[in-house]
Amino acid sequence: MIFDGPCVKVKRFVNEGMMICCCPLASGSKGNCVYVGTEETKILIDAGISYRQLVLRLSQMEISLDQIDAILITHEHADHISGLQTLTGKYPIPVLANSETAKGILEALSLHSKFKIFSTGESFEFGDLEIFPFSVQHDALDPVGFTVRREASQLGFCTDLGFATTLVKESLKKCDYLYLEANHQVSMVHSSNRPFLYKQRVLSRQGHLSNEACAELLSEIYHKGLKKVHLAHLSSECNSEELALKIVKERLDALGAEVELLIAYQDRASRPFILGSQALSSCDVR
Repeated sequence: MIFDGPCVKVKRFVNEGMMICCCPLASGSKGNCVYVGTEETKILIDAGISYRQLVLRLSQMEISLDQIDAILITHEHADHISGLQTLTGKYPIPVLANSETAKGILEALSLHSKFKIFSTGESFEFGDLEIFPFSVQHDALDPVGFTVRREASQLGFCTDLGFATTLVKESLKKCDYLYLEANHQVSMVHSSNRPFLYKQRVLSRQGHLSNEACAELLSEIYHKGLKKVHLAHLSSECNSEELALKIVKERLDALGAEVELLIAYQDRASRPFILGSQALSSCDVR
């Protein structure tokens, strides 16, 4: 069941302890950040946008940074961590990362917050959330995706991977919601003016997931409980929103799948939504 309404409705449901609120705040090569929250626990996944933009986009949901309990980091590339130094200088928010990613961050930035180290492949609890960090194939030190579970609801976050391994598929196949990379169209990468080394990297198994690879992954892990997917980390030069949606939708339509497909935007927050065991509801950013 889908309900539309203002963000105060999200706050009411979450305050009753029934739901998780999620909102992609930015997605792409210029910066990445996702908000996930319950009444008890509020986290960011990555912090690759400016402090000013983060404050602005959270405020549209009536969320302030002093309510954020932790920042989970997928990997140490700049578009996922560039906002950390200013953010942690103003707020003592713990940064959750595996040890190799933490080392990479400290080589790039001077942080004021303490790290909380998790082990890739081992679930852990943070507040009322159960978080599972799983390995992905990318040219970083120890990159991960995440699943975030609260009771019967599970969200999956997986970008910056060149190839979907069996582990990735197993980790994501029971999610109610997915934030999944559809970075490029292969033919557009080949025809672009980007350097040869860039093309090699993007198209490699340590690079990024294409539209076709995203569609193939979704067709393999689709189940009737999957209700919403954000296509994420779209290339501004080697992809388009229309093309990514078309390719993925055609594959899902062939399965008879009923999934809401959306784009996670780079220049603005996407529409936040609430997820619970009985309903998936969306609301407008004010």
